[in-house]
Amino acid sequence: MTIASDDTRPDAHHRYQAMREFLESMDDTLPGKFEITKEGIVHDMRAPIGPHELTTLHLRKRLEKLMPEELVAHTGTPDVEAEPEGIMRHPDVMVIAMTDMDVPGSFDPRTLIAAIEVVSRSNPDNDWVGKMRDYALLGIPIYVIFDPRTGEGAVLSDIHATPSGPRYATRKDFVYGEDVTIGDWTISTENLPRYKDNGKGKGKVKPESTG
Repeated sequence: MTIASDDTRPDAHHRYQAMREFLESMDDTLPGKFEITKEGIVHDMRAPIGPHELTTLHLRKRLEKLMPEELVAHTGTPDVEAEPEGIMRHPDVMVIAMTDMDVPGSFDPRTLIAAIEVVSRSNPDNDWVGKMRDYALLGIPIYVIFDPRTGEGAVLSDIHATPSGPRYATRKDFVYGEDVTIGDWTISTENLPRYKDNGKGKGKVKPESTG
C-alpha cells in the first residue's frame, strides 16, 4: 500500500519531514515495513516469518561465508536514507563495511556495496519497480532481487544517466538453482524457499526495463 504525497507543492522538504515524523510516531504499533519514496509512504504488509525471512537468512549466511571479516551482509536496522531525494528505504540485506555502520541514524546509501531484496508477495511492485528506480537514484552500485513467487531473480548494476534519472544499465537474470554473482562473491541459489502458491493468482508483475 502506498500513501501518496503531493509533489506539486513546493515544500517537498517539509512533506518528507512530516512523513518521517509520522513513521517515527508509529513505532512498532503496526506490522510490516514502512518506507518513503517520492510517491509517498509505502507500507509492505509482509509476514515476519516464512519464505521471505528464510531467504534473507540463507543469503546472509551464504554471503558471509565468502566475504572478508570487515564486511557484513546486514539484515537489521537502520534504514538507508537520502533526505534531499525524499527517499528512505530498508533493504532486506545490505552488504556494507562494518566501519560504515558506525554512524548515527540511517546509513548513507552511497556506502552500500549492494542492496538485496526478497520480493514481497503482498507488494511485488515495490521491489521490481520502485526499488529498481530508487536504488539507482541513491547510488547503490548493485541491486539484487530474489523472487520466491517465481523462483527467479535479477542482478542490476552499472548505473548510468537517462532522461528519467539514474538507472541500472546492466541486468543479469537468473533462476533458482543457478549460481549468482553479487559483487566479488558467487553464491548458490539452491534450495531457496518459495511461496506455496508460487505467485499463482497473485498478479505476477512484469519487471520493468532497466532503461
